[in-house]
Amino acid sequence: MNSKIKNYLLSGIFLLIVAFFTTSYFIKGTSDFSDAERRALKQFPELSVKTLENGKFMTEFETFSLDQFPMRDTMRSIKSVFERFVFANKESNDLYYHKGHIASLLYPLDKTMLDYALERFNGLYDRYAKQGDAKVYFSMIPDKSAYLADEAGVLSVDYKEFIDYMIAGMPQDIEYIDISDLLSADDFYYTDQHWRQESITDVANAISDAMGNPLSDEYTKVTLETPFYGTYYHQAAIPGVSPDSISYLTNDTIEGCKVSLLDGYGKMAGSEMYVLSYAEGRDPYEMYLSGAQPLITIENPNANTDKQLVVFRDSFGSSIMPLLAESYAKITLCDIRYIAPADLANYVDFENCDDMLFLYSTLIVDAATALRK
Repeated sequence: MNSKIKNYLLSGIFLLIVAFFTTSYFIKGTSDFSDAERRALKQFPELSVKTLENGKFMTEFETFSLDQFPMRDTMRSIKSVFERFVFANKESNDLYYHKGHIASLLYPLDKTMLDYALERFNGLYDRYAKQGDAKVYFSMIPDKSAYLADEAGVLSVDYKEFIDYMIAGMPQDIEYIDISDLLSADDFYYTDQHWRQESITDVANAISDAMGNPLSDEYTKVTLETPFYGTYYHQAAIPGVSPDSISYLTNDTIEGCKVSLLDGYGKMAGSEMYVLSYAEGRDPYEMYLSGAQPLITIENPNANTDKQLVVFRDSFGSSIMPLLAESYAKITLCDIRYIAPADLANYVDFENCDDMLFLYSTLIVDAATALRK
């Protein structure tokens, strides 16, 4: 083929592609948020002489184009199929699929993250645990890859080494509560990183027993009709994966509790143990104690004790804490991803705290820079 004709042909194809995507953007419009990936999408960058000269426009436009790509979710699914079935990759984008579960790779062990988490936890201990006579406890939640990775044949950290490192780095007068052997892969959602509330009553019992507060373990299970497509479902984009169901446990004690959370004005506002409207939203798991919140209190007016518990926790704590409400007059949940540790003194009565619990998943500790200083 004549080189001149070839160049014209390639240029024409390129212009057709550009025209197709430009037209698609105008017809489809841009999206602010990806429900599938649960993240904000890049918007059209600022266009000016300065941003063109320094290259910022083209750099940001590339990201914008990828984020606003027409049929993006379909293309992500096609990519996932090719990686799994054509290239025989066991994992893609740090996720893998095994026996119905989508799980996250946790490898290699990054001790700088563990050290960062230990600095935050020890700082909380030094600042607040010494104010009163609280007994202090610590428990690590292995993510579900701890129960899947070996069988799936994917790389994984040594979870015993991970947890032992964390235990050794905490103050020695803290009592560790080991829950690792109480969990299995099926105690977690198939499409999400979190554990199922209905599957962790034994974990709640173990934690409560260790703190000297046996539970009655009598609940009514309510399963919602809304299918639950978890975070991993959207991130992995694997076609044909069935959604989870999502349930909650209740009883007279749970229904009688008063729940409050710290609002955007620095005031404690009334809330609910289970906010069922959230089950219809982007992340149904947020129905447990309103999801990501800096500070939550659970008050039990029917408690047969006046004991108070303060918990430093991540999102895994949202679904287990309702089960511990029976044993305390008041539980205060603190998430230092969303509130600076120094600010807790303005809202939490640490002097009258009887028990203090650090409850964190390996996933959060492995991404510990999310914890505020």
